[in-house]
Amino acid sequence: MKKYEANTIQEACKLATNEHNCSITELEYKIIQHPKKGFLGLFSKKAIIEVIKINKTQTKIETKEIKEEKTIQEPKKELNIDTKDNDVLDSFFNKKQKLKTQPQIDAQTVENNLKKLFEISCLDIDTVEVDIQDNTAYIFIDGDDSALLIGKEGYRYNALSYLLYNWLNSKYNLNVKLEIAEFLSTQKKMVINLIQPVIEHVNQTGWGKTKPLDGILVLIALEHLREVFPNKYVAIKTTPDGKRYVLVNEFNRR
Repeated sequence: MKKYEANTIQEACKLATNEHNCSITELEYKIIQHPKKGFLGLFSKKAIIEVIKINKTQTKIETKEIKEEKTIQEPKKELNIDTKDNDVLDSFFNKKQKLKTQPQIDAQTVENNLKKLFEISCLDIDTVEVDIQDNTAYIFIDGDDSALLIGKEGYRYNALSYLLYNWLNSKYNLNVKLEIAEFLSTQKKMVINLIQPVIEHVNQTGWGKTKPLDGILVLIALEHLREVFPNKYVAIKTTPDGKRYVLVNEFNRR
């Protein structure tokens, strides 16, 4: 048994097959760690698998021996279903399956958890308020160190939004809207003014696109343009160099 490490599960499997000089069907592997890209270069993880080579010939022989032994030891049984058996079958097929539901969380629990987080941090944050409506957690944070929490050009704001979304969406299927002091409101006003020429261009020609936008700005632009043009195709697109912008077009054109 040996461990292999690579950027993806597929690459790790390829390392194993190259070393054992066999196909992946001849190997039995267990995923020890799934790869993660991380955020802003942090928290990234590589894929790790644990591999053992299977002796396919021996496995086939053992399987055949087990089948033959079972055939000899277990003679054919006649099908004999009495009333009691019918009751069991009826109860099985009529039993309603329990559907797995997403775990629920209330606003107060989210608020308490965030307060505990800031209590152990070095930031002076005195206001944390959470409200959950329409499957969205609205989070308001304020305090003397709000500017530090936002960071230069909103990079810390983006990172915190990303972490909160990963927590609340993956576990409770909630979307997140984060407001720190009046940062989001200010950014929204700025973006609306910035994309006003785009709105005018769409009204004249039927289509348009924004300039490349960073972080939360592209999401604000997307939300506003969808409100302005509910009957058009509005989506985030990515340039070849990885920058994101919002495209507005007719539904039959992309």
